[in-house]
Amino acid sequence: MVMDLSVELIHATVQLEQPLGDGTRTVGTGFLIEAPTPDGRPRTVLVTANHVFERMPGREARIGYRISNPDGSWSYSPQPLKIRDAQGGELWTHHPSRDVAAITITAPEAFAKAAIPVNWLASDDTFVKNGVTAGDELMALGFPRGLAANQAGFPILRSGRIASYPVAPANIFPTFLLDFSVFPGNSGGPVFMSASPRAGQARAVLDVAADAAAGPGAAGPGAAAPQQAPSGQFIAGLLTQQVELNKERLEIGIVTHAKFIRETIARLDDPFAPVTTVRADSGVSGVAKAASAEEAIAPE
Repeated sequence: MVMDLSVELIHATVQLEQPLGDGTRTVGTGFLIEAPTPDGRPRTVLVTANHVFERMPGREARIGYRISNPDGSWSYSPQPLKIRDAQGGELWTHHPSRDVAAITITAPEAFAKAAIPVNWLASDDTFVKNGVTAGDELMALGFPRGLAANQAGFPILRSGRIASYPVAPANIFPTFLLDFSVFPGNSGGPVFMSASPRAGQARAVLDVAADAAAGPGAAGPGAAAPQQAPSGQFIAGLLTQQVELNKERLEIGIVTHAKFIRETIARLDDPFAPVTTVRADSGVSGVAKAASAEEAIAPE
């Protein structure tokens, strides 16, 4: 079985939206991670940028599920997602210092199976072992200005090259730059490596044992992915910001390391779980301004 992280993540990435009551909606991007509870029970976690939820004023958002029909077509079927309690309190968990949010959800069975195993999130060692550095190409999924790839609601796949050096470790460089045009609505989308830059091939794949369950790349959502990431394929982080200078967009995205996604998910079980201490001088240097990739305002 050939596993392709691009296709796996397409199935696991969803549009997040909230109608504003005036004929418009606010839009962001999220993706599903399979992160079992400490006692081993299956759990589906939605990951996005913290500011996506913060800037949704209502108690319920909508999560854009897609339904596979018997004739091969797809239907877009957004469902309610409660993000605040009756008093307006946040129901999601966010990282104490980085723009990352996570919330446990009950997803349709097909989407729960399409969630990406938490082990596919990169660590500092992942970047080192794969030799990831400036100039390497990464892929990104999202809904720029609320636009989907088609009526079925699939995310738009784009790419960019790492535009900063060094990329790791995360405690010194918690974010890195991507030569990539960021639009409102891209916030919270996954940024990932779909092939090892040192492998000398366009796409790295993994041959899974014949008795392994088929992944979404082969059979659509609803089939389990292997728990260990295919060689050279991993989630590097999530898109959280864009770089601006004197109110001019420089067409550079800011990616927050996947290590902070791991830490945020850990806080679902332990609000006091340790987090990485980041050096005070880390971040975009010089006169460039790190400006949030704000949520999209689009017609309903």
